[in-house]
Amino acid sequence: MTKQHGIVVGYDGSDFSLRALEWATEEAESRRLPLTVTYAWRWPYSEADGEARLHLNKAAEHVLLHGVKCAHAHSATVEVVTDLHEGSAAQRLVELSDNAHLLVVGAHNRGMTARFMIGSVAAFVAARARSPVIIVREAGRVPVPPQPGPVVVGVKDTTADAVLDFAFQEAALRRLPLWVVHAGHPRQLAWGIAMAHVPDLEDSARACRERVEERLTPWRQKYEDVHLEVRSATTAPREALLAASAEAGLVVAGRGRTATRTGHLGAIPASLVRHASCPVALVPSAEEHGSSPTPPTG
Repeated sequence: MTKQHGIVVGYDGSDFSLRALEWATEEAESRRLPLTVTYAWRWPYSEADGEARLHLNKAAEHVLLHGVKCAHAHSATVEVVTDLHEGSAAQRLVELSDNAHLLVVGAHNRGMTARFMIGSVAAFVAARARSPVIIVREAGRVPVPPQPGPVVVGVKDTTADAVLDFAFQEAALRRLPLWVVHAGHPRQLAWGIAMAHVPDLEDSARACRERVEERLTPWRQKYEDVHLEVRSATTAPREALLAASAEAGLVVAGRGRTATRTGHLGAIPASLVRHASCPVALVPSAEEHGSSPTPPTG
């Protein structure tokens, strides 16, 4: 039988991994799933004798034990299991994601490049994990807002059902409102002697909103307790979601249909993980994880 890892979190003792651990523990508690805390280490030089490697492994065990203690301090009810791995942390997280419900990673922000870069492990995992990934950029032990912001999800005609389902579920589990942002900006018009017909922008916006409302109907019926707010914006999707992230507790997005094949996130998810003001959840498409989630039927 394949071992199920529940919620998986990478922990290395840093402040950023501590915040990710706290987030993952809350997910495990809310979903009533076990929490797998993983730490990967590797010998930094070409060769090592057995004793040196043993000492490094012992040090890694202490780091992992500290992570377990922090998880237990955050929740007394979550079952915590450990995974100590010698090798690449990024590769190990991707491996564990095969049988994980959700993967949580902390992203290191360093110096002036923080607004343009995320940690190499987080970047690798975000593009290749088989499960949804939540990237947490804040450091640990930060004051928690008394009223967490809403869950935000961007919706367009091609948004996968898996993305919507994850967003609604997160809002329901955390008892937070859900903002559905539908953004688009008018196509550039070619002005000249024979000027094209100018579309009625109000009619276009109304038609888009009706399509979104129709798309959301099954989820409204399934998650009746989720307070849903549909927000239309005339800016580009990237700008609309980044603006919403300033008030949000979590932004949910698809990661781009070719992420697994190319190893690179799509333009919008890549921008979110670099610039969003809150944690970002990236959900793989149905084509990537090999199954097509069925929308709720009410």
